[in-house]
Amino acid sequence: MGIGATAGVAAVGGIALSAQASSSSSSSADSLTFDPDGYAKLTTTITDTEGAEHNVTYHFWKAITYVANPVDATYQSLIVSAPVEIDGTTVDPTNAPILLANSIGGYMPASVADATEVGGGGSAAGGTPPSGAAPSGAAPSSSASAASNGNTNATGGATSSNQLLALAAGYVVIEPGARGRTLKNSDGEYYGTAPAAIVDLKAAVRYIRANKGLIPGDTERIVSAGTSAGGALSSLLGASGDSPIYDKYLKELGAADASDAVFAVGAWCPITDLEHADGAYEWNWGTNDLSTGKQVDQSVSKDLKARFAEYQAGLKLRGLAGFGPLTARNYDDYLVEQYLQPSATTYLAALSDSDRETYLAKNTFITFSDGKATFTWDDFLTHVGARKKDTPAFDAFDLSAGENNEFGAGTTETRHFTAYGAKNDSTGLSTKRVAADIPEKLNLMNPMFHLVEKVNDRRSKHWWIRLGTSDSDTSHVISANLAARLDNLGDDVNHLYYWDEGHGANTDPADFITWIATVTGYGKGKKGKRN
Repeated sequence: MGIGATAGVAAVGGIALSAQASSSSSSSADSLTFDPDGYAKLTTTITDTEGAEHNVTYHFWKAITYVANPVDATYQSLIVSAPVEIDGTTVDPTNAPILLANSIGGYMPASVADATEVGGGGSAAGGTPPSGAAPSGAAPSSSASAASNGNTNATGGATSSNQLLALAAGYVVIEPGARGRTLKNSDGEYYGTAPAAIVDLKAAVRYIRANKGLIPGDTERIVSAGTSAGGALSSLLGASGDSPIYDKYLKELGAADASDAVFAVGAWCPITDLEHADGAYEWNWGTNDLSTGKQVDQSVSKDLKARFAEYQAGLKLRGLAGFGPLTARNYDDYLVEQYLQPSATTYLAALSDSDRETYLAKNTFITFSDGKATFTWDDFLTHVGARKKDTPAFDAFDLSAGENNEFGAGTTETRHFTAYGAKNDSTGLSTKRVAADIPEKLNLMNPMFHLVEKVNDRRSKHWWIRLGTSDSDTSHVISANLAARLDNLGDDVNHLYYWDEGHGANTDPADFITWIATVTGYGKGKKGKRN
């Protein structure tokens, strides 16, 4: 249930809200000029993370098509929410940061076409193809479980928690839809596979920036946010700002002639670096059994692990806090020291004495002394338990993974995107090689390309990255590598893991909202330096 004219109270993303609507004129979707008067005036009650209720009146613009030549306006549109009064005090959103919050999960379609209030892109319905969207025969990616877990919507994307808190903090909230991998036209052609989603998000940013002075908010202070595949796309959006390799795709859509760089990035459990994700997964979870108790094919696991070691060595990354070079041989020590033990320490310190004693009695692998938790990598893996995915986790030999669908093309639903996957194909394909267009598409979809191979000076310089320690949707190395590379480039990186939390966890949303104010300089009488 959303916030509509007759809405009562609903729980969205763990935040209680209620609303009622008043006057409006609607925005036109046939122009790339934003109509500042085309809004509805809505009132909602948002409960913050401390339990305090805030009465927020805001202007809401229904779905606006953000490209001149849309392939499918149902997905290539965005909604805008701008606060004008909070708890009885008038606010001016003109110079407020803009939270660009996507709800994409599993590289599936995300639509805001029917949204009627803030957070409309973060509902389960918002992340699911409307009726008429062609379903895919490929299995949904386990990177985006079809079951919502309270932190994620039905496709594994973000719920509306960040959007609601941002609005209550006085920020402008813009929620874009985007095409996704399962969309198919009447000719049986897939039109939402790579690189459609990132091209759409870039087009949305260009629309926002082209309407500076018309659209509410500071268009130089756009903060992208997303979870799972949405987190990967948020990272990619931040890493690839103004990269020319997307220009031909944006031109085809009739995207606005403006920058697509964003100021800062929030990424939760980003499912990214897909061409190396299988090896990273086996390095991390190779010794863990599946939930059925079955052990994965150890010969495949070892092959992939060896490939990861070679890749990791080639990155030449150095760990945060002076750790030194990161290799496959020492990455376990790095994760334990930099992320896992601090995460457990924070968790245990927040418990009452009795609760802490109970937890430690159940988890004897942890030594808690002088206020610090210590344990080994092997014990941590045992603690997490079953791995979520078989091997290979992403480029499945039988083409059953959602990521195989993400790299489909034309009327071909699924394709291999790694040499190893293609070589070991089990579906009877006539060739054991990846298609000629795959390398280009991998570059278009991987933030590491813009941070390692083609270092992009127009990238975001402020990064908020989060992951649950029990999240086996991908390897812990993926986000740690991203954070290490950004840190090595001199960027501001705020990266930590949530202890005992799974995929899509967001346990410190209020801190994220505060972080946005800090990095943008909002509310301090000055603005942060433009990167």
